[in-house]
This record gives sequence, structure tokens and C-alpha cells, in this order.
Amino acid sequence: MLENAYVTQLFDRLAASSCDVGGQVAGYTSFMEKMVDRFYALHGTRHQVFFVGNGGSAGISMHMNTDFLKNGRLQTHSMHDPATLTCLANDYGYDEVFSRQLALAGAEGDLLVAISSSGRSENILRAARLMRELGGTVMTFTGFAPDNPLRQLGDYNFYVPSDSYGIVESIHQLVLQQAVDELMQRYTD
Repeated sequence: MLENAYVTQLFDRLAASSCDVGGQVAGYTSFMEKMVDRFYALHGTRHQVFFVGNGGSAGISMHMNTDFLKNGRLQTHSMHDPATLTCLANDYGYDEVFSRQLALAGAEGDLLVAISSSGRSENILRAARLMRELGGTVMTFTGFAPDNPLRQLGDYNFYVPSDSYGIVESIHQLVLQQAVDELMQRYTD
């Protein structure tokens, strides 16, 4: 069955995914706990969570922005408003659409969630570099090559060893959805 092969590949790639926090390899459960700790630490503060991605990863970013705002009770900021993107792309080029927004709205202590299947999108790399310069935290969700440049910029990294956009994006969505659900659970405990 074709659908069984896809689901099997999805589970296989999820099991083979790697995570690290601060350069230290972490198992999935440990990574999830530390990632949720980071989100939870922002609750009730003025610090923001910025979500970025292109294409399918932009869709994940916008979805997670909403879930972390509504259900995660965090101050989130989606960087995908069409008028803002087209204005900044027109004035500065597409490579600057996210970093220009961070330069205007980002601050020390903020968190950037950078989602990129390839980990090579220049606009996302610039945003990650700027967040680090601002004194914020960078959380990356990547795939394809294990040495992709975005992964090298993250404080928290989740890497899917696959070159299939569908597999990588599905796993990124799953992991982030679990994180917001775990965060919601902390508020009821």
C-alpha cells in the first residue's frame, strides 16, 4: 500500500531525527522538555516569539504563531503579513524581509523560531544572525543536509534527515504542535 510506505517513512525519519540544545545532543523527550521550558519562560514577559519560514514552512510558521498566541499564551509575531513582506521585498530585496522586521521589533531575550527544510534560505539565515546579535534565542527546524547553515546558528535545533519536503515539513509541524500542547498542559498542572 502506497500510503503505508509514506507513513512508515515518516515514522522512520522522525525516529532518525536529531536534536541538540546549546550544541549538546539531546534525545527527543529531553529536547521537547527543554524547548517547552524555553517557551514557558517567556509566558508573562514582554518578550516575543517570532516565527519565520518560506513556502510550506511559512504555512507552518503562521499556524504555529496562532497556536502559540492563543493556546500557548505567548506574545507571538508572525512575520508573514503580505503588505509588510511585499513592501520590504520591494524596498530592500527578499533576502531582507525577515531581518528588517526583527531590526524594528526584536529585542534582547526574544525567541526566533526559524523553519526551513533546506536550512539555506538567505532571508531566514539573516534573521537568525540578527536575533543572535540582538541577544535573543534561535530555535531551528531543518532537514536535508545535516551541516546546513541554519542549524549552525541555532541554540535549539531539530533536524530531520530527509530530502523530502513533505516528510520534513510534516515532522516540523508535528514537533511544534506537540510543543504547544505540552505548553498548554503546563498551565493546567
